[in-house]
Amino acid sequence: MHWHRGIAVALIAAGLFGIGTPLSKLLLAEVSPWLLAALLYLGSGIGLWLMRQIRRSPKVYLDRGDWRWLAAATVAGGMIAPVLLMLGLSAMPASGASLLLNAEGVLTALLAWFVFHENFDRRIALGMLSIVAGALVLSWPSDAQFSGAWPALAILGACFAWAIDNNLTRKVALADASFIAMLKGLVAGITNLVLALLAGAIWPAPEIVAQAALLGFASYGASLTLFVIALRHLGTARTGAYFSVAPFFGTLLAILLLNEPVTPQLLAAGLLMAFGVWLHLSEQHEHGHRHETLEHTHEHEHVHGELDDHHIHNHPGPVLAGTSHTHRHQHASIEHTHAHFPDTHHAHKH
Repeated sequence: MHWHRGIAVALIAAGLFGIGTPLSKLLLAEVSPWLLAALLYLGSGIGLWLMRQIRRSPKVYLDRGDWRWLAAATVAGGMIAPVLLMLGLSAMPASGASLLLNAEGVLTALLAWFVFHENFDRRIALGMLSIVAGALVLSWPSDAQFSGAWPALAILGACFAWAIDNNLTRKVALADASFIAMLKGLVAGITNLVLALLAGAIWPAPEIVAQAALLGFASYGASLTLFVIALRHLGTARTGAYFSVAPFFGTLLAILLLNEPVTPQLLAAGLLMAFGVWLHLSEQHEHGHRHETLEHTHEHEHVHGELDDHHIHNHPGPVLAGTSHTHRHQHASIEHTHAHFPDTHHAHKH
């Protein structure tokens, strides 16, 4: 089943992104937050460009409307979000920042449900509330001064910007995933690099630049590529839910690597968030539904001997089982029942 593949890909993406927070915390001792955000995304873009050159990836063509979605997603998720994250991370423990990033999945789901009209049920809504409660416990300041809350507010702002990015990227998720991630990294990285240097950021040592670039390639480039693939199979809200396990990877690494304390506040927030994520992960969604006629272009695979009602169409020549290819094709109208997520082929009403 394609959605099983989507779950695995989303979890790998979450792990790669999760380890980025505590490792970025170490780099912040050597480089300013704005410049580090630029180096992370620039490393992501350059790394993916090199990978595409080595693999001789084909040229990608996007429709004019797709370019608008991608541009808006790049501004929100590539330029604004990483700067806010680094600013917040520079003033609070990496373990707390990692768990607070769970809010990204919740905000992504809220936008997907109420702005882009993806379906949800009571179980998913309860999971969302549990994650929100954990974020509130974690971000509640120890005193009444605003200075105690601004790092958490900055990270929540980053989560909101990434939530916008996730929902907009869903619009172009059928395009080449590595191309989308590469373009975001290059444009956002170069823009923030220029702005950071104009603002007076000091260029760090070459080894720090190299470390930031490598971390960016893994935690942002590879992670975003896998995230886009997961969007195709799971839809925006569900992908965001699975991606919510990312902060737990980051928190664990922060405790082990940075010797940060395990506080009662951290434990309470972690338990609430873990319960919410479990509710999302254990969701079962199956009902009779109808697909209207649809024509589009994306990579797909024909698996002979396995039911694949969504990709029954003719080809000019034979197609080997398990072969992935890309071409424009039409989906005939069909009505059936099976377990599914709101992926690209299941954007029906409920």
